[in-house]
Amino acid sequence: MNVFEKEVQSQRNDAVDSAVGFIVSFGFFATMFIIATLIEFFGR
Repeated sequence: MNVFEKEVQSQRNDAVDSAVGFIVSFGFFATMFIIATLIEFFGR
């Protein structure tokens, strides 16, 4: 048995953390894109 598997800090699934990180980063860049598109649209 692996020595590091005896005392784990978090029992959560890594896929959940990965999905949350992906959604948060995607939401951030989508928000930046929407703001830039609105600035370009209203700047004409």
